Amino acid sequence: MNETTFNPNLIVPAGTEIVARIPVRALGGTHELPTGAVGVVVQSPLDGLHAYRVRFVDGTEAMLRRAELAVLKHVQRWGLEHVGGVLADYNLFDHVIFRCVTGSRAYGLDEAGSDTDRRGVYLPPAELHWSLYGVPEQVESVATEEAYWELQKFLALALKANPNILECLWSPVVEHATPLAQELLAMRTAFLSRLVYQTYNGYVLSQFRRIEQHRRNHDGQIKWKHAMHLVRLLLAGIHTLREGAVGVHVGDARDRLLAVRRGEMEWDEINAWRLELHREFDHAFEKTALPEWPDYERVNAFLVRARRSTVRTE
Repeated sequence: MNETTFNPNLIVPAGTEIVARIPVRALGGTHELPTGAVGVVVQSPLDGLHAYRVRFVDGTEAMLRRAELAVLKHVQRWGLEHVGGVLADYNLFDHVIFRCVTGSRAYGLDEAGSDTDRRGVYLPPAELHWSLYGVPEQVESVATEEAYWELQKFLALALKANPNILECLWSPVVEHATPLAQELLAMRTAFLSRLVYQTYNGYVLSQFRRIEQHRRNHDGQIKWKHAMHLVRLLLAGIHTLREGAVGVHVGDARDRLLAVRRGEMEWDEINAWRLELHREFDHAFEKTALPEWPDYERVNAFLVRARRSTVRTE
């Protein structure tokens, strides 16, 4: 029990189930309870320097300081978290099935010194995915600017028209794609629907409000790079609705977008451009041939096939 972490400054409230970290001498000295005995806090101190009154399952009571007890639900969770270190035996990066370049280099907005952002998908072995410990929804390496979503998470986000995920599927720079990933890319239009309009538009509107609020609260300061990417997102959304394919590379808009990022364009001009693009987005939504919803059944069938492919025959 002594490996379970605790916050000595946190006052555990009355009614909390706890586990004793030490052998416990009951009040009155009648008998001793073993380490690991379970009880409930009946009286909490006013600070972290005094003891708790705890009643144990046999009805006896004892006084314990904070370091001498652990919250039961934390102890239960600790076991899974630490035994779940079985994940350390797997290099989940070895199970990446798709890797592409995103960010400025995919958008055509890179300059000297720009980072290379890599994103993609990993598909864990079936026995690990089915295990008690499960697998993380995302694995990443800060040092190498890489991040990979577990397949089901990736598909779920794509079906919601998450811009970052859709840009992966249409990235012009694909560095690695297994046959399964090539199948995924071949069916990428199954993820497109009119949800692009709501998702992209809603995000841009909320973020522009934040930029405006930051500008008012910080003497006109503007997060230029953030503003540029919001305008770029509108351009990408318009292209997607019109063409039925996600627009990743900014094309002829490069110079104007870079002027925004460098702070070379007045805020009123940027905002006017943004409003003009919202109107174009509205018009594209009225005319788009995209379906109302993505093809959930096709995507689900792909996920099931992918899962089956990871089953190891003994």
